[in-house]
Amino acid sequence: MTMTNAEAAAAPKKKAGGAFNRETVLEVQHYTDRLFRFRTTRDSAFRFINGQFAMMGLEVDGKPLLRAYSMASANYEDDLEFFSIKVPDGPLTSHLAHLKVGDQVLVGRKPTGTLVQSNLLPGKRLYMFSTGTGIAPFSSIIKDPEVYDLYDHLILIHGCREVAELKYGLDIVEAARNNEFFGEIVQEKLLHYPTVTREPYHYQGRCTDLIESGKLFADLGQPALNPDDDRVMICGNPGLLRDLVQMLEARGFREGSGGDPASYVIEKAFAES
Repeated sequence: MTMTNAEAAAAPKKKAGGAFNRETVLEVQHYTDRLFRFRTTRDSAFRFINGQFAMMGLEVDGKPLLRAYSMASANYEDDLEFFSIKVPDGPLTSHLAHLKVGDQVLVGRKPTGTLVQSNLLPGKRLYMFSTGTGIAPFSSIIKDPEVYDLYDHLILIHGCREVAELKYGLDIVEAARNNEFFGEIVQEKLLHYPTVTREPYHYQGRCTDLIESGKLFADLGQPALNPDDDRVMICGNPGLLRDLVQMLEARGFREGSGGDPASYVIEKAFAES
């Protein structure tokens, strides 16, 4: 079931607090018993950079219950999209998992985050390493036509435990490649590498193991990581962040920030509960 923006605008809304907007759920899609996405209305004053996150959540027992969620929609889209995990006893996701069309969520008015192009130096290739729902900010980035002007290739790596968990990533890549306005450049420059660890699949293994063995680069037809040409963004579980940062820094990569752009950036603030 879905709701149009016109229907959402006509639906009654409770007054929002000063720190957040109250948005109406337009669509919900469950992929597995652990993963789902949902689309909401977007306040016309809400602005963000592709790759950023906002505090998002629900009013529970009369109080806002919020967690950091990356915008999976691009900053030019009329709606907002979020990709979430379900944790049965999670303070927030145990409630979010039951969202239905017409429900309302809270979205913070001050987006932030490190996965933005201004934190990186110019390069030839942009690697985006993700696990699970960590793919959400990259969903936003691969729909940004301007990013394709900055690199020869964008390379999206998405690691999951099971094949069914790759579906969201497969869907967003297909949609980007078929976009009527910029799909041609996506087909030319975007490389997608979905990999699993617990089931047979044509790509298998942890991101770090695939880097160390060189299989990742052999499969992609790209040279091994080097800080002169490659830029890296990472969003995923704490183990991925820790291990990949160690590997990158051993290869001479340096973490970038708003005041000091460099060769890699990480995002720790995505929802797991």
